[in-house]
Amino acid sequence: MTPKHTVTVYCASANNLAPIYTEAAAALGQALAKAGATIVTGAGRTGLMGAVADAALAAGGSVTGIIPRFMVERGWHHSGLTELRITEDMHERKSTMAALATAAVALPGGIGTFEELMEIITWRQLGLFGGNVVIFNVNNYYGPLISMLEQAVEQGFMRPDHRQLYTIAESVDEVLAAAFAEPSKAEFSPKF
Repeated sequence: MTPKHTVTVYCASANNLAPIYTEAAAALGQALAKAGATIVTGAGRTGLMGAVADAALAAGGSVTGIIPRFMVERGWHHSGLTELRITEDMHERKSTMAALATAAVALPGGIGTFEELMEIITWRQLGLFGGNVVIFNVNNYYGPLISMLEQAVEQGFMRPDHRQLYTIAESVDEVLAAAFAEPSKAEFSPKF
């Protein structure tokens, strides 16, 4: 792995999830830390966000959390991260997370994670983000979204080469291989 990688991880902050998801998040955090990557998260202390951070920190890794001020005021932030950056709003949070990243990985999550994932894929298409985007399809969680993206290609809403905007990974090893790969230099911008 050369040079140093910074991997933004999008994921759920919800509690009481099935163990398969928490275990995958912890395994990813540990593996990224052992590979020497800096991890960027939304700085949540619970759910998969907390599991990624806690496992990475326990493995000696570095975790930077990006969180809006209103969430800190509500006590939602992880207080043990390597670095905590407080933003004024959600838009600044997301743009900061993308700006720091050499790759972005989406673990399972809810509305916020879906929105972050689709935005970073869009930014990749428009040339606003140059890193790799990896969908970590734990327990086939993203199966319906993957089917929807395929339908968009089949019905002409996305070009076939837009499948290269993201990689679908089924294991931690596949996530690391995709995140650390040399990003494609393909031109994805829409042609009008």
